Amino acid sequence: MKLVTAIVQDKDTTKLSNAFVKANIRATRLSTSGGFLRSGNTTFMIAIEDERVPEVMEIIKKVSQKRKQFMVPPISLDASGDHAGAYPIEIEVGGATVFTQSIDSFEQF
Repeated sequence: MKLVTAIVQDKDTTKLSNAFVKANIRATRLSTSGGFLRSGNTTFMIAIEDERVPEVMEIIKKVSQKRKQFMVPPISLDASGDHAGAYPIEIEVGGATVFTQSIDSFEQF
């Protein structure tokens, strides 16, 4: 057994959850937030047989697409008065961060 932990952007959560249900993959959803953009994320925890891990990874890869987004960086309050960072910048968001770990024991009660 493996534990697949996938962190995805909130915009992809419903579509990914539906894809897991369609593929008969049980997943636990946790609401989380990112540190850099401070935006909402969802973390999926999936306990799955070793041979089904590639299937899970393919679903995550297919659904969790990267996209471009504009953001305004925080304004610096330094004494120089330089506000060059106050303009929107384009960044890449989305996709997924996925961790796979071996499970020593798995019980359901």
